[in-house]
Amino acid sequence: MPTYPSSDGLALHYTDEGAGIPVLCLSGLTRNGSDFDYALPALKGVRVIRPDYRGRGKSDWAADPMTYTIPQEAQDILALMDHLGLEKAAILGTSRGGLIALTLAAMARPRLLGVCFVDIGPVIETSGLEVIMGFLGRNPTWKTHDEAVAVFGARMAGFEGVPASRWREEVEKHFVETPDGLSINYDPKLRDAVAAGFDPTAEAPDLWPLYDTLTDLPLAAIRGANSDLMSAETLAEMTRRAPGLIAATVPNRGHVPFLDEPDSVAALQDWTAALQKARP
Repeated sequence: MPTYPSSDGLALHYTDEGAGIPVLCLSGLTRNGSDFDYALPALKGVRVIRPDYRGRGKSDWAADPMTYTIPQEAQDILALMDHLGLEKAAILGTSRGGLIALTLAAMARPRLLGVCFVDIGPVIETSGLEVIMGFLGRNPTWKTHDEAVAVFGARMAGFEGVPASRWREEVEKHFVETPDGLSINYDPKLRDAVAAGFDPTAEAPDLWPLYDTLTDLPLAAIRGANSDLMSAETLAEMTRRAPGLIAATVPNRGHVPFLDEPDSVAALQDWTAALQKARP
């Protein structure tokens, strides 16, 4: 199992497959590299690198849960690039992964080849954050995968026309069956780190200047039409600031699209083609 060391001694897992321009696939808050299984057919011709953040997937859990922060995770991604000998890479960032990409724009802008934002942008809708806090770090009430599949899709806001087979894939990826019921497959103390910085009444930081530093790179943004985290207005403003942005809105999807929908596939293929064209 390939791992690399973090600055504080954790063994962090990643997968590395394909050849071509390196694309680091950065998942959502509680998720891991398996989220991009569905996107692989659209990522032909590039090198797909999928890390698991600290405390998620197959990576070590941190002794100090307060290191589960976006700046630390951005540092971990830079450590992975150094481990692999990558001077530059593109980022395919879903939700938290897109925020890590914006952080890397501040920390190490010359190392970025391009960014594809998936259901995330410089403005985050607080209603979506409140939904996340409702389940973060807590085991579900369902006792088995079968029980979860029966109701999971109905509880996923904004998703329509998704077959039960896909929801089964999802619950089996992200919940572990135990004698006591289903368990989340990430460190539950992730909640402590996120809660420490969560204040829905506070003024959100202005992330637009970070986005603006990226507008000369190949950019894409894929939004679920029913997303509660990324608004249509945010996508429109991203397009206004970066007229070359490859933008897609995926019908019948909330937060986040699976990335194998036709609109998602087309955007990913256009974005990787733009990366190839821009390559020195």
